[in-house]
Amino acid sequence: MLATLAQSDSGGAAAAGAAIFFFLIYAVVIVVYIAGMWKAFEKAGQPGWSAIIPIYNIYIWTKIVGREPWWLLLFLIPCVNIVAAVILSIDMAKSFGKTEIYGIGLAFVGIIFWPMLGFGDARYQGPAAAQPQSI
Repeated sequence: MLATLAQSDSGGAAAAGAAIFFFLIYAVVIVVYIAGMWKAFEKAGQPGWSAIIPIYNIYIWTKIVGREPWWLLLFLIPCVNIVAAVILSIDMAKSFGKTEIYGIGLAFVGIIFWPMLGFGDARYQGPAAAQPQSI
């Protein structure tokens, strides 16, 4: 009976250890993502701290890329919010002189692309959505 109790205690300790490990990994991912977004916002002349304020960060994002503030409302509609995020990501990439593919990377693999944008050598070139589109 004592051996059974020892086995169950070690199983609980292993589960707790694994949970702590995955929480720490998750926290690092979130910090890296936010740091990249913070630096990108600063490069665009906006306050970096706005990257950590929910909803307000989307408003600043629309401002950076040159979209109207009502785009924020699109993020409240299920499924439409995904399309809006992809469009804003592409506009963000173009605002920094990057390609549409880079913008798709911002939308779907942000943990890699936001830090590259924020800490890389990309320069803000103005709001891409406000510029006339060439055919």
